Amino acid sequence: MNTQEFTKRRKHLMELMGPDSVAILPAAPQRMRNRDTEFQYRQDSDFYYLTGFPEPEAVVVLVPGREHGEYILFCRENDPDMEVWNGPRAGQEGAVERYKADDSFPIDDIDDILPGLLENKERVFYTMGASPDFDQRLIGWVNRLRKQSRAGIHTPGEFVSLEHHLHDMRLYKSSQEIKAMRKAARISAQAHIRAMQNCKPGLYEYQIEAELLHTFMQQGARFPAYPSIVGGGANGCILHYIENQSSLNDGDLLLIDAGAEYDYYAADISRTFPVNGKYSKAQRTLYDIVLEAQYAAIEQVKPGNHWNDPHEAALKVLTRGLKDVGILKGSLKKLLEEQAYKPYYMHRTGHWLGMDVHDVGDYKVDTEWRVLEPGMTLTIEPGLYISARHSEVARKWHNIGIRIEDDVLVTREGCEVLTRDAPKDPDEIEALMAE
Repeated sequence: MNTQEFTKRRKHLMELMGPDSVAILPAAPQRMRNRDTEFQYRQDSDFYYLTGFPEPEAVVVLVPGREHGEYILFCRENDPDMEVWNGPRAGQEGAVERYKADDSFPIDDIDDILPGLLENKERVFYTMGASPDFDQRLIGWVNRLRKQSRAGIHTPGEFVSLEHHLHDMRLYKSSQEIKAMRKAARISAQAHIRAMQNCKPGLYEYQIEAELLHTFMQQGARFPAYPSIVGGGANGCILHYIENQSSLNDGDLLLIDAGAEYDYYAADISRTFPVNGKYSKAQRTLYDIVLEAQYAAIEQVKPGNHWNDPHEAALKVLTRGLKDVGILKGSLKKLLEEQAYKPYYMHRTGHWLGMDVHDVGDYKVDTEWRVLEPGMTLTIEPGLYISARHSEVARKWHNIGIRIEDDVLVTREGCEVLTRDAPKDPDEIEALMAE
């Protein structure tokens, strides 16, 4: 992502904020994994969206119309001793030169400097509750100003959630963002292909996970966008299964939900294929229902349609399919009204996708489903999950868990399936695995 992209975002946000305002956003904290070992650091998505700055212990402040510069970045100073252990820091000079801050101050000086930036401002854009420790510091700065009211210092009287504007901005992807998401999708598709090619009975789920991670890193995506789900047999019926410890059995399906993160942007793909390379008759029957539901849902992804239209399209196909094979009984209309599909399909058909795998953005505006517009990116992921606990269902369907998920960009003409390189036609999958 080039620096002009971040500059445009900050400028647009400050236009939305208006004059006599200030926005404050702290970086993500470092997290301990165990004792003195930290998790690999990943910057807060909102913070990175505005700055491109990857370091912890930082705060960005935006002050529209400030004479000495509108974009202020508090961050760590250069420290040669610490940099020997943990690598180089941007410091104040790097914050200005590389990350285009108008001003940069040491993070240790924030208590002395930031209250002055709040003086005589009407409103503060800040999201309370996201960082409780920082909430208390901000309240302390405001209270300090209130005590100086007799000296003519005006204290901000309005606090507005920064998410209101920022998350709506993130919902519409720019050309630079779409480029990164296409790359994440291509890498993720190659990983799923590698998993199919290397799968066989007797392996463990984590060995297939290793194939996914290998491809991610080899192709330039250092991290998965979320913990990979690699569930064989009954484990495929557990929606958020991430243990990935079981052996893969001949005759079972393997459900994989995995995506790479590239340049802070996520892909999210689910594919379900036979461990031994050949779908059984029952597996193929349910798989074809889910695939038809996904195609029907993708057809509804177009400008002017509502967010819920793909979900409703998928529900009709899934419910009709369950009725046709005898798992559900009754009229299609009544089954849909009663949500009879719920025991076997309990989640929605998609979510927003971007810097976070479950990305930000409202699904409803007031009480109405959001209208789809070009630049929005979402997943389409219908599924069916029939675990052995469903004793009312014939045993031939037991422990069949199927999810087919793609990443879809709303375009001016309709939509683009970003993850189209990952095979999902069952005949194509069987041919690939036979190779």
